[in-house]
Amino acid sequence: MKAFVIHSYGSPDVLEPADVETPVPGDDEVLVRVRATSVQPYDWHHMRGEPRIARLMPGTLGLRAPKLTILGADVAGEVAAVGRDVTGFAPGDRVFALVAGGGFAEYVSVPAAGLAPMPRTLSFERAAAVPLAGITALLAVRDDGRVQPGQRVLVNGASGGVGTFVVQLATAMGATVTGVCGGRNAELVRGIGAVDVVDHTTADVTRGGGRFDLVVDIAGGHSARAFRRILTHDGTLVVVGGPAGRWVQPAGHTLAAVALNAFVSQRMLMTDVVGSKDRQANLLTLTEYLDDGRVVPVVGRTYPFAEIPDAIRFQEDGRASGKVVVTF
Repeated sequence: MKAFVIHSYGSPDVLEPADVETPVPGDDEVLVRVRATSVQPYDWHHMRGEPRIARLMPGTLGLRAPKLTILGADVAGEVAAVGRDVTGFAPGDRVFALVAGGGFAEYVSVPAAGLAPMPRTLSFERAAAVPLAGITALLAVRDDGRVQPGQRVLVNGASGGVGTFVVQLATAMGATVTGVCGGRNAELVRGIGAVDVVDHTTADVTRGGGRFDLVVDIAGGHSARAFRRILTHDGTLVVVGGPAGRWVQPAGHTLAAVALNAFVSQRMLMTDVVGSKDRQANLLTLTEYLDDGRVVPVVGRTYPFAEIPDAIRFQEDGRASGKVVVTF
């Protein structure tokens, strides 16, 4: 099968097209013919091996070389074969999944317990935009943020892959959402449910007069202490991401917020989608929102499979609105 592989850390140029062995599904696995995937910070962090401090932590970054030789965490495609212990899936089924890696290839083996039927309303392209960003947003809003109807929610980084899902999910759960993004994306963010938009290039939202029950910080740019100024007394800050850096960031940004949690009245949390369980259940929950139209994946740009390095380069530059999707 065709795949893009990496053997060393570096720029998108280290991604090499290659012919590799098609994986054989294990007893509890499903072989998926990939029809679409997406690119996101998860991929280029693994591609560059940054932040370098993460190489010293347990996980999927190797100390000197990548542990993952085929990147790609989002998968949408068709079942090609199933392991002997798998029930509920059959060849030809349209499915999607969040995987540790393997999406930048024509086939990938996925544990059946992490696979879900594709939403009936979505194309492969739209479905591939959902798994990592959608589950991250769901965990941030529902589990960590514990959003309730009538609450006020601020989304810092509202126009990106995760942010567009956070805005829509919080709105669907009954919250009133304010989005923070660049001015060129203001209409996009309003169009997916935000009642107010703050242009981060002209205003400092942490110096405003508003108070929020929940702040979901995806973009960084402000410390947890700064966000405390606009939180209610018992409000919650959920940190999803932060500014990119070679050595420590965004890990330093997220860990600083968590460290503050023990000393303040508000809740300061970090959403951990990589270590989360119940991926199938979360995908099924997202499917309910997707199939009834309360949530719509925002795809900002689409690339063909042969141009995966260019897709990552575009996403890494921070120019993307919504998700950047790759089709096969």
